[in-house]
Amino acid sequence: MSVVQSRRGYFGEFGGSFVPPALQEALDYLEEQFLKYKDDPVFNQEFKFYLKEYVGRENPLTFAARLTERLGGAKIYLKREDLNHTGSHKINNVIGQILLAKRMGAKRVIAETGAGQHGVATATACAMFGMDCTIYMGEEDTRRQALNVFRMELLGAKVVSVSKGQGRLKDAVDEALNDYAQNYEHTFYLLGSAVGPHPYPSIVKHFQSVISEESKRQILEKEGRLPDAVIACVGGGSNAIGAFAHYIDEPSVRLIGVEPEKAATLTKGVPAVIHGFKCLVLLDEEGNPQPTYSIAAGLDYPGIGPEHSYLKVSERAEYYTVTNEEVLEAFQLLSKTEGIIPALESAHTVAYALKLAPTLDRDQIIIVNLSGRGDKDVEQVFHMLNE
Repeated sequence: MSVVQSRRGYFGEFGGSFVPPALQEALDYLEEQFLKYKDDPVFNQEFKFYLKEYVGRENPLTFAARLTERLGGAKIYLKREDLNHTGSHKINNVIGQILLAKRMGAKRVIAETGAGQHGVATATACAMFGMDCTIYMGEEDTRRQALNVFRMELLGAKVVSVSKGQGRLKDAVDEALNDYAQNYEHTFYLLGSAVGPHPYPSIVKHFQSVISEESKRQILEKEGRLPDAVIACVGGGSNAIGAFAHYIDEPSVRLIGVEPEKAATLTKGVPAVIHGFKCLVLLDEEGNPQPTYSIAAGLDYPGIGPEHSYLKVSERAEYYTVTNEEVLEAFQLLSKTEGIIPALESAHTVAYALKLAPTLDRDQIIIVNLSGRGDKDVEQVFHMLNE
């Protein structure tokens, strides 16, 4: 199948669009509509209305007093995306894209999901707006996140279990892109991560940037200055790029992404094309995407958003890995010290903060983006700890 390469949507050498010509036409139209509405006062008024009245924003920037005291270093603030309706940051982008889909006249929406949080958010918005919804999810992830599968079905979505490959997020994206390529004339693909061909990474960043827009204002109100570091977990990269967005041009603020040890795309990846865009990718000896594994289904992806790839090679952001053991320790420690049970994805962020905070002075400040709550993971963690 031939592809055309768009020169738009690049971050350094990363990004672009490597898709069949017919699909490129659909993406060009999507970009046209996004650019038309992203600064439109009426669109943004409606977007802000639903963020406030439906999602529950703005959410707090919570000082983690007991965790800070226990670690004895920098002050730790938690950006509480876990308090959003549906339990994670995913709903921010979903509301923005569903409003775009509505204006484009779409009646059918498709999405991919790993941990299920994006799928739940998409199914939720489709139920609210009366749209047909199909969610692609890896077979392995449907087992790990059975509760979220039931939530999606309860909300009226059709959940398609993908058994190809590893049966994980990459394979769900494959099937969603195949569906979109065949049905783009009447289907809106509501992509949940800051990945994919242009304009998706820019769309997702735009709608998720509300995270850093709020946290920047909140930390200035609370501390009178910017943080020394902002930390977020990285799988596809949507919560992290949202948490970083308004700090990228603030050189005094360290941007830190945290990856699973066995899905360390930014730490070990090389430039390659995956899912219609160029980014750092984990490849095997034959040049194919390498199998990955994370106890957090939402981070189990061999690629990464193109802007994260650029932030890595340009050294504007730092990316580190944590082990499963460190994640489980962080999951329990935050629960016991602050009464907040984090998603396993978010526990990666906490795990790195536990190592960083004690190395900093007491007058320094860290913002931890708590991307989601751990309801979906409690049973999985129960079994892992008992094993």
